[in-house]
Amino acid sequence: MNRRTALLSVASALALSTASPASAQLFRRGPPEMAPAHEQADFILVLKGARRLILYRQGQPIREYRISMGDGANDGPKRFEGDGRTPEGTYVIDWRNPNSLAYLSLHISYPNEQDVAYAASHGRSAGGDIMIHGINNGWGFLGALQRTRDWTAGCIAVTNGEMREIWSLVPDGTVIEIRP
Repeated sequence: MNRRTALLSVASALALSTASPASAQLFRRGPPEMAPAHEQADFILVLKGARRLILYRQGQPIREYRISMGDGANDGPKRFEGDGRTPEGTYVIDWRNPNSLAYLSLHISYPNEQDVAYAASHGRSAGGDIMIHGINNGWGFLGALQRTRDWTAGCIAVTNGEMREIWSLVPDGTVIEIRP
């Protein structure tokens, strides 16, 4: 049995032994309501090298999360569709999807004009559909174990519980800066 299979087996057994009907219901409900405006973030900072996502309100950090990213995140900024990299630069949270393939998702406005122009100058597509999201549906039991490696196609991933909190604290239009 390889290491990954063993890890998944242990995680599955742990999840099944500790899951309660109440906790199972938590993620079957729809998305959480938005937090009151005075509690919402007005800026998101992602530090790729530190694997951190930090929510700010009026210049002060209000929450911090450990993250996973694209499996090519250490190779620099996202340049092309399918490169597995997470973008770098300043973008905006421009829409949200309560029914995504991963648990909840907030869309990052990648690619911008510069991203598109760079990819086009190389005869390629810049890609798109870069999100902040929870764990892929059906795999939520992994919880924090999802952070053991970068696994997304370029997105920023947190646990499902953290995604519920982020969803409620981040309104559409929030600026996100992604740094190396």
